[in-house]
Amino acid sequence: MQLVMQADKQAAEVQRDFSSQFPFLKIEFFRKDAAANTFRKQPYHLPLSDIAPGHFKPGEMEVNDKMTVKEVEDILFTRFGLLAQVFRKSGKLWLETTMTDNWTLKQQNDHAEEIAIAFRPKTDDTDMDYDLDRDADR
Repeated sequence: MQLVMQADKQAAEVQRDFSSQFPFLKIEFFRKDAAANTFRKQPYHLPLSDIAPGHFKPGEMEVNDKMTVKEVEDILFTRFGLLAQVFRKSGKLWLETTMTDNWTLKQQNDHAEEIAIAFRPKTDDTDMDYDLDRDADR
């Protein structure tokens, strides 16, 4: 997958392109607040050039499922000047992948998909873990 990074492209467009390939992952963009020495998540509607004012460089980035999260985040920073973090879906939550930055995007996405399947509500009565008629013969 090619991620095209243009100055006027909104963060939401990059997020959508990335998540179309990895539906259980998402990218969030941040800006360092020097005064508070913290990082602030940037709104989806902002153009990339506004997320990294004075640092953004346009270009393209090849993303594949063999890349690690760390590689993706490093390229976004070194090549485009964007501070980014990949998150993995875990049930209804989005978790930072900082503890698993060395996992590939495929590993991250597959793991999140397994969790989603495990938490999917069961709709078939045969999947119940109890038997309403178990004592019927007594």
